[in-house]
Amino acid sequence: MNTNRWLHTHEFRSAIDSALSTFDRRTHSDDKLRRAAVALTISALPKTTAQSGSCSEACLLLTLRNSGMRRHAGQFALPGGKVDEGETLQQACLRELSEEIGLELPEGNILGRLDDFPTRSGFVISPFVVWNDTQEQPTANPDEVARIYQIPLLELAADNVAAIEEGPEGNPFLSIFPPSVNTRVYSPTAALIYQFREVVLLGNTTRVAHFEQPAFAWR
Repeated sequence: MNTNRWLHTHEFRSAIDSALSTFDRRTHSDDKLRRAAVALTISALPKTTAQSGSCSEACLLLTLRNSGMRRHAGQFALPGGKVDEGETLQQACLRELSEEIGLELPEGNILGRLDDFPTRSGFVISPFVVWNDTQEQPTANPDEVARIYQIPLLELAADNVAAIEEGPEGNPFLSIFPPSVNTRVYSPTAALIYQFREVVLLGNTTRVAHFEQPAFAWR
């Protein structure tokens, strides 16, 4: 799956299905942590008038949270949130996707799941890879989302997209710098996107739960 370009096609969707079906996913069980689910949503990048061809480039959807939110205000995030009572992880993921950016997708559009990620803010995040096959463009719910970014997968596959630094206690910090976002994105969001890059785009088995989160992400 290591190519120079990723297009939003049935062939690419099938390749993702294959990669995730063989991925040895790790779960994290801790009764002290609450459950949350997020969507790594693959969508079609809108074409410009200069582009031709029947297929659009694939992109990943990232949000910037509203500065008035009680938790993680003004931080980059994948669409998602805590699991409500009686919900499955998958249901929570798709509900939050609808509430935050207006995409209504069925469970059949969930292609697979990556490793659980325990956070300093008291959650275990379960990340799901979701395929947007609708013609609808995401629309931000202004109560929760300040901005939506559509990151071309080509940017995420670049060799220099990620940086790893040593933290004050020796724990590594991982961040990513997608040019279309034009600023650094930190873990846990960066770690989840990086594992998506490694597993889905490059076919690697890379673990990310050990990466530390900056103090501002604990809130």
